[in-house]
Amino acid sequence: MLENIRLAFQGIWSHKMRSFLTMLGIIIGIASIISIVSTIKGTSEQIKEDLIGAGNNTVTITLYEGDYEYYGDSGSDKAPPVILQEQKAQVLKQKHIENATFFYSRTYTDIYYGDTAFSGGSVLGIDENYLDTCGYQVVLGRGFVERDFTHFAKVILIDTNVVENLFLGEDPIGKVLEIRQEPFTVVGVVGRKDEYLPKMENLSDYDTYSETAVGTVMLPFKSWPIPFKFDEPQNAVIKADSTDNMSTAGKSAADILNSNIDNRKNSTGFSYKADDIMEQVRSMQRLSESTSQQLIWIASISLLVGGIGVMNIMLVSVTERTGEIGLKKAIGARKSTILGQFLTEASVLTSIGGIIGVVTGIGLSSVVSRVTGTPSAISVPAIIFSVFFSMLIGLVFGFLPSVKAANLNPIDALRSE
Repeated sequence: MLENIRLAFQGIWSHKMRSFLTMLGIIIGIASIISIVSTIKGTSEQIKEDLIGAGNNTVTITLYEGDYEYYGDSGSDKAPPVILQEQKAQVLKQKHIENATFFYSRTYTDIYYGDTAFSGGSVLGIDENYLDTCGYQVVLGRGFVERDFTHFAKVILIDTNVVENLFLGEDPIGKVLEIRQEPFTVVGVVGRKDEYLPKMENLSDYDTYSETAVGTVMLPFKSWPIPFKFDEPQNAVIKADSTDNMSTAGKSAADILNSNIDNRKNSTGFSYKADDIMEQVRSMQRLSESTSQQLIWIASISLLVGGIGVMNIMLVSVTERTGEIGLKKAIGARKSTILGQFLTEASVLTSIGGIIGVVTGIGLSSVVSRVTGTPSAISVPAIIFSVFFSMLIGLVFGFLPSVKAANLNPIDALRSE
């Protein structure tokens, strides 16, 4: 085998230009496939990041009344379900759930700093797990402590957007905001650990983003009844251990929260639903991949052309080396030896083309990414498969010339000289 490989390299080197032109179809085909696969993978990751965010792996579970999201100020005459402590503990014990938080939420409520109104943002009544689960950290002042929850403290946290939009950048610690005419003291400022700009493709996306862009005010969930004098629904956010497990984790948490509703005697139409963002991701990825797979099939045509070129050049090589083959058979070389030599030469030729194609494809994907702004990510399995596939092309298209060489009559081959 090693001797066959050495002879193959020797033959390729002695006809460098011819060998390169023979490999050109393989190089173009492999390079095209590598660049397309890299673009597909990069685009899929970009879609996932646009819809999910930079690795926070969180799923929001929202209370619905029928087909519509239920709000505390929606005017419904039905009392919303209460999430029991036992349910919260059960959610935290579920497989693939790292953390969970349960909170109250309001938007467009009356908040004032002196004579300045703050509108368009959101107010949350949060528990001890909210900041960690949702990817926040305290950047100024302090966070909530146990005493704030047990003593129904009238204290609040604000995010950096509130500092910019309401306080115009001044130090907010110790300042007082009025929430529905109830005074709350700012004790801390929080910010996202990983900032990212979500992709907005419709009005709903913009509305969701605008609420967080204007700012968020957070108070201890036990202090929530102070400004909001009636029972309101709690929503939840769970943090999955990985992006791929988000759908499973969200569904299991929603099922637990719904168990208390399902056991009621009278149906209320309430139900908790998890935002299945991963299904949106998969749908968009399938659409992107189906388009790109058509391009891969088109690029594969050049591999077929390259394989035919390999067959052609190997037939020429057999014709040129008829005397050499006859001499080897005359001194006792078996058919399998001749067959192995020419198959090895064809495989080495296409393998070199495959390796050059991989390198070219990686470079091409980087160039396309920079020029068009389309993300790319190198796929190691695709690289390995491409090299082995190019070798397979050599075996398949080199088989006929190799059989022809192995079946030459030694006497006729020697006479050809």
